[in-house]
Amino acid sequence: MTSVHLATADLGTLLQLLPVQRAGIALLLAAIGLPVIGVVIVGLDIMPVRFAMMHVALLGIAVGLLAGLDPMLCALVACALAGAGVAPLARTPDGLSGAMGLLMSLAIAAALLLLAVSGVNASGAFALLWGSILSVGTPDLVVLGVLAAVVPGLFWWRRRDVGLLLYDRELAQCSGVPVRALTAALLVLVAIAVAGAIKLTGALLVDALTLLPALAARRLGSSLKSITLWAVGIGVTVNATGFLLALWLDWPPGPVLVLTAGALVLAVHFIPERRISSWRAPASASLPSSH
Repeated sequence: MTSVHLATADLGTLLQLLPVQRAGIALLLAAIGLPVIGVVIVGLDIMPVRFAMMHVALLGIAVGLLAGLDPMLCALVACALAGAGVAPLARTPDGLSGAMGLLMSLAIAAALLLLAVSGVNASGAFALLWGSILSVGTPDLVVLGVLAAVVPGLFWWRRRDVGLLLYDRELAQCSGVPVRALTAALLVLVAIAVAGAIKLTGALLVDALTLLPALAARRLGSSLKSITLWAVGIGVTVNATGFLLALWLDWPPGPVLVLTAGALVLAVHFIPERRISSWRAPASASLPSSH
C-alpha cells in the first residue's frame, strides 16, 4: 500500500474513536455559534476582546485549580462576569477597547499573583491556552451546543436591533434599541464563546473559530443576514477540512485550523471588490426588510 492509502486507512480508524468523534462534533457546533460571535467582534470593533478574555480565562482557570473546581467551568463563569462587567464602560467603541485593555492587564496580574502565592502548578493552567481538542467532554459539548442555539437565535430574534447596533450605536439609541442591555448580552456571549473555544484551539488560536470566518464572510455577504450565513458556512468548511487534514497528517489541530482559515480568508480577498465594500452599509440597508 502507498503512504496515501495508509494515511487514509489510519484516518478511517481514528474517526471511529470516541474522543475524535467528540472533537468533530464540538468543532461542528462551534462552527454554528462562534463565527457569528466573530461578526459581533468585527461589528463592534472590539478586536482586543479576544486577548482580554484569554487572560480572564486564565484567571478563572487559576481560581478553579486553587479551589479544586472544574477549571473550564470557572473560566466560563469568569469570562461571563467580565463581559457583563465591562458593558457599562462601553459607552463608545473607544471606551470599550479601553475597558478591555484594562481588564486584560488586571486579569493577567491577578492570575499570575494567585498562581505564585498559592503554589498551584501553573503548567496545568497555561496548558489550556494551547488547547486540547481530543479531551473534549460532555460539559464542553453542552456549552458549545448552547452557544450554537443561543447565538444564532438571538441574531434572528433581535436582528433589526443587532443590525442597528453594529451599524451605528447612536442611531440605535435614537431608534429605541436597548443599547446597554443588548451590548451587555452580546459581550457576555462573546466572552463565553472565547472561553468555550479554549479547549478546541487554545485561547491563543481562538481567532480560527471566531474572527477569521467573519473576516472572510464580510467580503462575500451583502447584508447582515448574508454575512452571518456566510460566516457559519465558512466556519463549518474550515473546521471540517482543518480537522480532517490534521488527523490525516498527524499534526496539531489548532494550528492547522488557523492556517486553513487564514488560507481561505486570503483566497476570498482575491475576489474583486463589491460596489459597496463596507459590510455595515448593506447591513443597515437591509434593516427595513427584517421587520
